[in-house]
Amino acid sequence: MATHLRSLIAYLSAINVAMEITQGLLSAQSSDGQIRTVAEATLKQFQEQNLPHFLLSLSVELSSEQKPPESRRLAGIILKNSLDAKDAVWKEELTQKWVSVDASIKAQIKESLLQTLGSSVSEARHTSSQVIAKVASIEIPRHEWQVLIGRLLKNMTQPDAPAPLKQATLEALGYVCEEVCPQDLEQDQVNAVLTAVVQGMNQMEHSSEVRLAAVKALYNALDFAQTNFENEVERNFIMKVVCETAMSKELEIRQAALECLVSVASTYYEYLEPYIQSLFDLTANAVRVDEEPVALQAIEFWSSICDEEIQIQEELGEDGGSSSPHFNFIKQALPVLVPLMLETLLKQEEDQDQEDGVWNLSMAGGTCLGLIARTVGDAIVPLVMPFVENNITKSDWRSHEAATFAFGLILEGPSIEKLAPLVHAGLEFLLNAMKHQNSHVKDTTAWTLGRIFEFLHSASSEYAILTTTNLPRIMSVLLEGIRDAPNVAEKVCGAIYFLAQGYEDDGSNSSMLTPYLGDIVSALLSTSDRTDTNNARLRSSAYETLNEVVRCSSLPETSNMIAHLLHEIMTRLSKTLELQIVSSEDREKQSDLQALLCGVIQVILQKLSYSNEAKSIIFQSADQMMILFLQVFACRSSTVHEEAMLAIGALAYATGPEFAKCMQEFYKYLEMGLQNFEEYQVCSISVGVVGDICRALDEKVLPFCDGIMSQLLKDLSSPMLHRSVKPPIFSCFGDIALAISEHFEKYIPFAMPMLQGAAELCYQLDVNDDDMQEYGNQLRRSIFEAYSGILQGFKSSKSALMIPYASPLLKFIEAVVMDKNRDEEVTKAAVAVMGDLADTLGPNTKVLFKDVTFHMDLFGECFRSDNDQSTSLDGDEMTGKVDFLFRCQL
Repeated sequence: MATHLRSLIAYLSAINVAMEITQGLLSAQSSDGQIRTVAEATLKQFQEQNLPHFLLSLSVELSSEQKPPESRRLAGIILKNSLDAKDAVWKEELTQKWVSVDASIKAQIKESLLQTLGSSVSEARHTSSQVIAKVASIEIPRHEWQVLIGRLLKNMTQPDAPAPLKQATLEALGYVCEEVCPQDLEQDQVNAVLTAVVQGMNQMEHSSEVRLAAVKALYNALDFAQTNFENEVERNFIMKVVCETAMSKELEIRQAALECLVSVASTYYEYLEPYIQSLFDLTANAVRVDEEPVALQAIEFWSSICDEEIQIQEELGEDGGSSSPHFNFIKQALPVLVPLMLETLLKQEEDQDQEDGVWNLSMAGGTCLGLIARTVGDAIVPLVMPFVENNITKSDWRSHEAATFAFGLILEGPSIEKLAPLVHAGLEFLLNAMKHQNSHVKDTTAWTLGRIFEFLHSASSEYAILTTTNLPRIMSVLLEGIRDAPNVAEKVCGAIYFLAQGYEDDGSNSSMLTPYLGDIVSALLSTSDRTDTNNARLRSSAYETLNEVVRCSSLPETSNMIAHLLHEIMTRLSKTLELQIVSSEDREKQSDLQALLCGVIQVILQKLSYSNEAKSIIFQSADQMMILFLQVFACRSSTVHEEAMLAIGALAYATGPEFAKCMQEFYKYLEMGLQNFEEYQVCSISVGVVGDICRALDEKVLPFCDGIMSQLLKDLSSPMLHRSVKPPIFSCFGDIALAISEHFEKYIPFAMPMLQGAAELCYQLDVNDDDMQEYGNQLRRSIFEAYSGILQGFKSSKSALMIPYASPLLKFIEAVVMDKNRDEEVTKAAVAVMGDLADTLGPNTKVLFKDVTFHMDLFGECFRSDNDQSTSLDGDEMTGKVDFLFRCQL
């Protein structure tokens, strides 16, 4: 009785407040800035002072048919945003706030939301279905709101249910399936949802809006249908309904049905064999005669089949086994599928090479053809080459471009033995096509040349694509083509990028490319300065290609050229500091350019660091470089901050102990980077730079370690920092300990609990979540790296400090070794830390390992993998394992 009375009072209070909140919601949308600001502040104050009644008031506003549509719309948006957020930390905080709301108030809110599904205002119904799903995502995993699915299904089964109610209910079911995990629903609930959704798709349903909502709901529900697809009768029924729906008269419904088939292809590939012929007929008809949105989904179906079969083949290649059967659908369909995709290549749009992110039949068909080539390899070549030969000499640009595109698409997948003769035969034709009058043809030709260099060109290959005979001609064409229209020039940059990359494994001190590097560098710098385009992508491509040219060049023959380039880039960076900034756009352009230039300097520093003779170039300019970097930091742009940090890390590595003189000025910016939680990539890179500095300075970094360690410990304790930054921080502990050795003792009371807490977290991660599994491997590897660094740092004088931590470490190693989800890098790190444990603890190691045997299994695994070159650990690491065994006498 008391609970009911409290609920009634709360509800009446919410209605009272609703009269005021309506005006507040309307004022928050006022065109008058002052009125809007006051209203927003009032709403925020209400939210902060009494969240439960604020949410209840919003739900009453959303459900009330007497309220203005504008206030209802905003009420729904605020309600949804009060339950969910993109940021994981903030989302969890919102979840906990909802959980803490009184159950009676939550019940009223949920009832209001369910009532709103029957509203006469479509926007209110739609918003309510979204909010219902957000509440469900919080409550259903906690085994709450168990009546939701039943309530929604009741809307679908009640006699004479209005079409708008059924549409909104199906939307809500779809959103719920999108928000919750399959394991959160009982199978009988899944069966009921699928039944309701499939019935909603039935042609007997007169409302096309209801049928469309049903198809979209099925798309979200497919992940829940594993058990249903395992049952042949149920699977046949679902596939029959989806295929029939894909032939509906309404375009949107046909498109949505084909989207379902795309999802089926990727989720239930192993069950498709009985339906594949019918699916081919259905999709082929859609590609040839249906509207573009439908045809695009039909093509995507076959792209998804390719993705599945490529993955299966990769699994078969890795360990000889796969979780799915391999039906070779693509190989079987090849004679009819390839011509179907080739037809689409002739359906280009006039301006498709000028627009970013364009997606049409030609692009979709080309993407699918490229995937087919990767799936079947050599078998595609004889099916595509007649199309290429018949069309590439035609006078109309569409035929020429489509033929060139087709040739470029099959360059990844087939063997070089199959492709090399074709490339040699057609190379001169392609080079001549770079003078074609049509920009589309030149764009695609330059892209195809880039594909040739990317997949077939290697200085160490026995099938040489580039020779001393054809290289001068190729370089002449590329250096002329880079001055063409911006879209063509961008593709030429890509071609030069891969051409240079092909000489990376040359193995000699002299490269065939060296005589052309001066002209290449000059052309790329000129391209980066072009003013005939507002698209910043060309400039980025030019600098990225410049980076690759430097990275793949041969020292010492290019040392002088790289020295001149370094001076030029530093000059350019200096000039950016003088740019007049009058708008945010100017600031953004300055930041982007500075980031690109810092990136080039980083690559140059890394290249010159490989040679002791070339390092002198760095020392000559180190002070000036550091001054420039510090000036760039003052611009306070996160994009530049990242690149400048990386460049400073490279400078520290190159200059070694000499970098100590820069630390006093640089430290404040390093600290800013470590404190940058919001732009966590900056924080992550700053952590990496700490490692670079430790390796460069050794004990000279000691004066700064208190501040660095303090900030790193704060970072680890912060729930606001993105989790991806935390593993590098643990690795950084190891770098610091290695640098300052016994001086790390003062940080042990703080660092070790953090490491042990992280080890505990590893046990709690969801092994069924691929992302969590990957994160777990990163975290475990970093924990081992931290221990290795600390153990090595204490080895000579403070080894006894680690004795209390040795047993917990060993237990953690054992738990990791028992986990078959660990990757090879984790295995290496585990072996390394055991070796360091033996090195540091000496005779104590024997006692430590007295009652354990897991390490013998690990070493057996490592020795077995040594016989398999595809998975073996490094020779030095294997020697280290053997040394460990002997040292411990185990």
